[in-house]
Amino acid sequence: MAKFQGGGKPSAGIEVKNAIMTGVSWMLPFVIAGAVLMGIARIGASIYGIDNIWDASYEHAGMVVQLLHKFDGFGGLALSLMLPVVAGYISFALANKPGLAPGMVGGLLASNLGTGFLGALAAGFVAGYIVRALNRYIKLPKSLASAGPIFILPVGGTLLTCVIMAFVIGTPLAALNHGMESWLLSMSGTNKVVLAAVIGGMVGFDLGGPVNKAAVTTAMALLASGIYDPNTAAQVAIIVPPIGLGVATLLWSSRFPESLREAGKASTLMGLIGVSEGAIPFALSNPRIIVVNVVGSAVGAAMAVGLGAVNHAPISGFYGWLAVEKWPVYVLSIVCGSAIIACGSLLIFRGQAATPEVKKDVTAPKFKASR
Repeated sequence: MAKFQGGGKPSAGIEVKNAIMTGVSWMLPFVIAGAVLMGIARIGASIYGIDNIWDASYEHAGMVVQLLHKFDGFGGLALSLMLPVVAGYISFALANKPGLAPGMVGGLLASNLGTGFLGALAAGFVAGYIVRALNRYIKLPKSLASAGPIFILPVGGTLLTCVIMAFVIGTPLAALNHGMESWLLSMSGTNKVVLAAVIGGMVGFDLGGPVNKAAVTTAMALLASGIYDPNTAAQVAIIVPPIGLGVATLLWSSRFPESLREAGKASTLMGLIGVSEGAIPFALSNPRIIVVNVVGSAVGAAMAVGLGAVNHAPISGFYGWLAVEKWPVYVLSIVCGSAIIACGSLLIFRGQAATPEVKKDVTAPKFKASR
């Protein structure tokens, strides 16, 4: 039978967190691939003055437009795997390979039931813990032991997961998901900007830590429901601190110690490719910069959403900026947020204090040791 645990057993909270992070990390390549393909199709279509390249009427258009239409479809196909993959790998993290099929089928069912990302998370945990329980309580003779991981656990786990999703938790989760979608879609004006500022501040707070991950994961989850404002806010906020602090070390190098000047070069590059952890050395050196990071990230995120920029993909790096609707506004928001952090860092990092020179007292008496 499959073995799931090695060494000390982690706490329930750590196990849940690790399972979610595993699911999200395996999901990201599908989401990025799909979003970039769709971005290519829509940027290309805009050259021809087409803003709805996904419409079926373009299946029989000219060769280039038809090709762009198919690219958009390929991207949508990749994105449709998001929920099955995240559920499958959450289950995999809990129950190893036997949990993969039950989790993926449960995630696909969650998508069909309209439960969205919440349903996929639930399906992954249901499948993982069911397979783990089956492995623990079903005892097979040695002659049939090899059938457990490849037959009994996947089949039993898939059946029970689907039954629980379809008849127990599917309907309430679908209702909750639709209610949340309606509430977020009804947001406009000030409410939308405030939500973006909160998400931006959370992302800028701990630079890849649990608060950051909670905001980013939630924002990505809402992409499956066609809600893009939280993702737009999160993707702006991810890169504002490392770019802002990196630029500050280039403009005002004398304000920073040598170690942070070197870190600033890497921070700028990491920000441009979408890695918020580039700003961590500055936060470790002086935790007061966290306040500046939160303010700059919140302002940049709120500005992007408030001015109508829309990022359809979980891509924060510069290679995805041109695929954003109203990309000049999006880039301007990044610049403004980064400028706030760069200028704010001058209040925190004031240069190394000069070491007071110790003067030798030339009049001090000298003593000669004698026997």
